[in-house]
Amino acid sequence: MIKLVFCTVNLFFLGMVVLKVLAVFCLVNYVSAIRFYIPPNGKKCLKEELHKDVVVTGEYELSEAPGMTCSILVTDTRHHTLHSRERFVETKGKFAFRADEYDIFEICITSHTPGGQPHGANREFMLHMKHGVEAKNYEDLAKADQLKPLEVELRRLEDLSDSIVQDFAYMREREKEMRNTNGGLKFVNSNGFEIELEHNLFSESTNSRVLYLSIFSMLCLLGLATWQVLYLRRYFKAKKLIE
Repeated sequence: MIKLVFCTVNLFFLGMVVLKVLAVFCLVNYVSAIRFYIPPNGKKCLKEELHKDVVVTGEYELSEAPGMTCSILVTDTRHHTLHSRERFVETKGKFAFRADEYDIFEICITSHTPGGQPHGANREFMLHMKHGVEAKNYEDLAKADQLKPLEVELRRLEDLSDSIVQDFAYMREREKEMRNTNGGLKFVNSNGFEIELEHNLFSESTNSRVLYLSIFSMLCLLGLATWQVLYLRRYFKAKKLIE
């Protein structure tokens, strides 16, 4: 009976570890931070590729520069304005928007000197962006639905797993597009018949690299999960929680 309970506990912790490791690897794509300097009257732009129905939030901070102002503009490829703030003097700000369809979004920051003078201070700009699961406010959700902390965490893991599935489905579609783009060579033989080659060597090479990368990623995840299970087992033994 004790062995059965111990095995059950191990399986439980293994499942939690795998979920946490997957969450860590996937959240790298959902949370990003960048820092750079903007010269006087200079402009710098960033581009972000987003899927459909993805919520994006951003927080930015600027270094102090007396007399100088700054502008920030967020647009899509069709030049629709998603967020705009002109010549503000504050050093902090936020923005949020939702991607109505798959697109590449551009964030531009411009520094302005008083009267357009050529001389001024370089301003440090720091941007923290979140999108997808990380941009969702689960505290408000917990209050609205009266959820317990464990229920909130389960809801968060459910949303994260859904986003992972969507990402894999998107990658699968991109693979099909690459095959269709790289393949389809046609030629006419000596008898006048047209022969089509579905995939060329470049397509197969790309597909093989994606496969090897996927296998390597899975091995890394399994290795990390195994290490954490062994570490937890040693920790529980040291605390005399298990034999």
